[in-house]
Amino acid sequence: MKFVQTKKAPSAIGPYSQAIVANGMVYTSGQIALTPDGTMLEDDVAVQTKQVLSNLKAVLQEAGSSMSRVVKTTIFIASMDDFGVINEIYEEAFGSHKPARATVAVKTLPKNALVEIDAIALSN
Repeated sequence: MKFVQTKKAPSAIGPYSQAIVANGMVYTSGQIALTPDGTMLEDDVAVQTKQVLSNLKAVLQEAGSSMSRVVKTTIFIASMDDFGVINEIYEEAFGSHKPARATVAVKTLPKNALVEIDAIALSN
Protein backbone atom coordinates (compact mmCIF):
# COMPACT_ATOMS: atom_id res chain seq x y z
CA MET A 1 0.00 0.00 0.00
CA LYS A 2 1.29 3.46 -0.91
CA PHE A 3 0.15 6.75 0.62
CA VAL A 4 -0.07 9.62 -1.87
CA GLN A 5 0.81 13.24 -1.11
CA THR A 6 1.33 16.08 -3.61
CA LYS A 7 1.85 19.79 -3.10
CA LYS A 8 -0.11 20.38 -6.34
CA ALA A 9 -3.34 19.76 -4.40
CA PRO A 10 -4.39 20.90 -0.92
CA SER A 11 -3.20 18.94 2.08
CA ALA A 12 -5.76 16.79 3.84
CA ILE A 13 -7.77 18.77 6.39
CA GLY A 14 -8.13 15.74 8.63
CA PRO A 15 -6.51 12.42 9.52
CA TYR A 16 -6.50 10.93 6.00
CA SER A 17 -4.37 10.72 2.85
CA GLN A 18 -4.99 12.48 -0.46
CA ALA A 19 -5.05 8.99 -1.98
CA ILE A 20 -4.01 5.40 -1.42
CA VAL A 21 -2.61 3.07 -4.10
CA ALA A 22 -3.37 -0.59 -3.40
CA ASN A 23 -3.62 -3.70 -5.57
CA GLY A 24 -3.36 -1.79 -8.86
CA MET A 25 -6.02 0.74 -7.89
CA VAL A 26 -5.97 4.38 -6.75
CA TYR A 27 -8.55 5.48 -4.19
CA THR A 28 -8.69 9.25 -3.80
CA SER A 29 -10.13 11.14 -0.89
CA GLY A 30 -12.84 13.65 -1.67
CA GLN A 31 -11.54 16.91 -3.11
CA ILE A 32 -13.18 20.25 -2.40
CA ALA A 33 -12.42 23.71 -3.81
CA LEU A 34 -9.30 24.41 -1.79
CA THR A 35 -6.31 25.70 -3.73
CA PRO A 36 -2.99 23.92 -3.14
CA ASP A 37 -2.10 26.58 -0.54
CA GLY A 38 -5.32 25.83 1.38
CA THR A 39 -7.41 28.85 0.31
CA MET A 40 -11.12 28.10 -0.13
CA LEU A 41 -12.49 29.49 -3.39
CA GLU A 42 -15.54 31.72 -3.74
CA ASP A 43 -19.15 30.63 -3.48
CA ASP A 44 -19.52 29.87 -7.20
CA VAL A 45 -20.23 26.27 -8.16
CA ALA A 46 -18.52 26.55 -11.57
CA VAL A 47 -15.32 27.97 -10.06
CA GLN A 48 -15.38 25.38 -7.28
CA THR A 49 -16.01 22.44 -9.62
CA LYS A 50 -13.05 23.42 -11.83
CA GLN A 51 -10.76 23.58 -8.77
CA VAL A 52 -12.05 20.27 -7.42
CA LEU A 53 -11.30 18.56 -10.74
CA SER A 54 -7.87 20.22 -10.92
CA ASN A 55 -7.09 18.88 -7.43
CA LEU A 56 -8.33 15.43 -8.38
CA LYS A 57 -6.16 15.42 -11.52
CA ALA A 58 -3.06 16.41 -9.49
CA VAL A 59 -3.63 13.68 -6.92
CA LEU A 60 -4.19 11.06 -9.62
CA GLN A 61 -1.00 12.10 -11.42
CA GLU A 62 1.02 11.88 -8.21
CA ALA A 63 -0.43 8.38 -7.70
CA GLY A 64 0.71 7.34 -11.19
CA SER A 65 -2.72 7.49 -12.78
CA SER A 66 -4.81 9.97 -14.74
CA MET A 67 -8.35 11.13 -15.42
CA SER A 68 -8.54 8.69 -18.35
CA ARG A 69 -7.95 5.76 -15.95
CA VAL A 70 -10.78 6.68 -13.56
CA VAL A 71 -13.34 3.89 -13.28
CA LYS A 72 -15.74 5.47 -10.74
CA THR A 73 -16.44 8.84 -9.18
CA THR A 74 -18.78 10.05 -6.50
CA ILE A 75 -19.97 13.64 -6.56
CA PHE A 76 -21.41 15.22 -3.45
CA ILE A 77 -23.28 18.48 -4.04
CA ALA A 78 -24.87 20.97 -1.70
CA SER A 79 -27.77 21.65 -4.08
CA MET A 80 -29.27 19.60 -6.92
CA ASP A 81 -29.94 22.96 -8.57
CA ASP A 82 -26.20 22.95 -9.44
CA PHE A 83 -26.32 19.52 -11.13
CA GLY A 84 -26.36 20.90 -14.70
CA VAL A 85 -23.41 23.27 -14.21
CA ILE A 86 -21.35 20.59 -12.47
CA ASN A 87 -22.20 18.08 -15.21
CA GLU A 88 -20.94 20.42 -17.97
CA ILE A 89 -17.61 21.06 -16.25
CA TYR A 90 -17.23 17.38 -15.33
CA GLU A 91 -17.79 16.39 -18.98
CA GLU A 92 -15.13 18.89 -20.12
CA ALA A 93 -12.65 17.42 -17.62
CA PHE A 94 -13.23 13.82 -18.68
CA GLY A 95 -13.91 14.34 -22.40
CA SER A 96 -15.03 11.14 -24.10
CA HIS A 97 -14.01 9.03 -21.07
CA LYS A 98 -17.13 8.29 -19.04
CA PRO A 99 -16.45 6.62 -15.69
CA ALA A 100 -19.25 5.12 -13.64
CA ARG A 101 -20.61 7.74 -11.25
CA ALA A 102 -22.94 8.49 -8.38
CA THR A 103 -24.16 11.99 -7.50
CA VAL A 104 -25.58 12.69 -4.08
CA ALA A 105 -27.05 15.88 -2.62
CA VAL A 106 -25.89 16.44 0.94
CA LYS A 107 -26.80 18.92 3.64
CA THR A 108 -23.29 20.27 4.29
CA LEU A 109 -19.78 19.67 2.96
CA PRO A 110 -16.46 20.47 4.66
CA LYS A 111 -15.73 24.22 4.75
CA ASN A 112 -19.25 24.76 3.31
CA ALA A 113 -18.04 23.68 -0.13
CA LEU A 114 -20.63 23.44 -2.89
CA VAL A 115 -19.15 20.30 -4.46
CA GLU A 116 -16.83 17.43 -3.50
CA ILE A 117 -15.61 14.64 -5.79
CA ASP A 118 -13.68 11.45 -5.10
CA ALA A 119 -12.46 8.83 -7.55
CA ILE A 120 -11.31 5.26 -7.97
CA ALA A 121 -8.83 4.73 -10.80
CA LEU A 122 -6.47 2.16 -12.27
CA SER A 123 -2.84 2.76 -11.38
CA ASN A 124 -0.05 2.28 -13.91
